[in-house]
Amino acid sequence: MTETTTGTQGYAAEADALAVQYESVTFEEVHGELLHLFPAAPARVLDIGAGTGRDAAALARLGHTVTAAEPTAELRAHAERLHADTAVSWLGDALPELPGLRARGERFDLILVTAVWMHLDPAERARAMPNVAELLAPGGTLLMRVRSGPVPPGRRMFEVPDAETVALAEAAGLRVLHRGGRPDLHGRSGVSWSELGFTRP
Repeated sequence: MTETTTGTQGYAAEADALAVQYESVTFEEVHGELLHLFPAAPARVLDIGAGTGRDAAALARLGHTVTAAEPTAELRAHAERLHADTAVSWLGDALPELPGLRARGERFDLILVTAVWMHLDPAERARAMPNVAELLAPGGTLLMRVRSGPVPPGRRMFEVPDAETVALAEAAGLRVLHRGGRPDLHGRSGVSWSELGFTRP
């Protein structure tokens, strides 16, 4: 999935409005139920599909070394402007293959995949999970938040069963740490979120 593929459809054109929406809630509000799974600083953190950098910047301010991958150039531009005071390393890379990240050979103690997974179709998700797992250090944690509900006009999203995500993670050598869910922070009708945590033993 690159900037020109259907997975990021609609994001470039709506980047200005999305920047306001994404930054209207805090890192703590978004990840509150998962914060006990975050490693202590300093840790090596990767934010896949980092959007406008809200989470990446918050983690950098906490003392982590943060790499943020975002395939939409317009969102990256907002991120670098909004969070210019943070030492986040930005990269234009994308699921399912993550070629740039995998070529680096780095491993991360924490990987976030927030509001991204539902943009991949079933075949792409099956390809993506081993690539994400490859980037996770032994003892590291993968945290995923997956949207469910009506698809906004002009976007590409799929319903993703939790059981499928768990099965893909386990097949990639990961173990379940957390399964939960929560309503939408923006109050959108019919929208809810799955929250899943995994570790590499």
